[in-house]
Amino acid sequence: MELSLVGLFFIGVERGSTGIMVNTGVSLLVARLPSVLENDLQLPMDPRITLWITSAAFLHALGTVGVPGQSAKFYSEIPWWDHMTHALSASVVAAAGYATVRAIDEHSEDVYLPSKFIAVIILLFVLAFGVLWELLEFALGIMGDSLGSTSVLTQYGVYDTLWDLVYNTIGGILVALWGGIYLTDLANAIGQRFLSSDDS
Repeated sequence: MELSLVGLFFIGVERGSTGIMVNTGVSLLVARLPSVLENDLQLPMDPRITLWITSAAFLHALGTVGVPGQSAKFYSEIPWWDHMTHALSASVVAAAGYATVRAIDEHSEDVYLPSKFIAVIILLFVLAFGVLWELLEFALGIMGDSLGSTSVLTQYGVYDTLWDLVYNTIGGILVALWGGIYLTDLANAIGQRFLSSDDS
């Protein structure tokens, strides 16, 4: 998928599309994140978590490009594509929040959070991040209009924003319900790093 992202970036270069280049470039950085976390920070990255993060980045970038050789983009041509990528991306954001909050809860003597409260924190975290993302889309759209250029992120209106937030919530709920199954080792490793930094 990372090699495909490089290919998609060069499609953006060939088309002269700043939006495709920025979206695929950022997606490539996100896809590299598991390697950085594992190799540089010694955090255990389960292959399923790596696939999860990389898939979210890849599908977002693919949606901005569409089928190579054609001008149609998956985001505008496939009605459910935006919903899928929002739910998947929100679940990655929720996973990061879950692992961090659980690490603090498990490895800090000063903090105790009931498991149901952790789920609420994750949902609020995802909703807040989703609202910030939508505001960024609106701001970039307004900036693009005022400069007479194409926005890097496309905003399809208030109705689209509402559905984006709904699917963000779905992604957050999935992680709140089943995050412990896949993220326990990562949360423990993050907690150990907090402990070692506190001891020093």
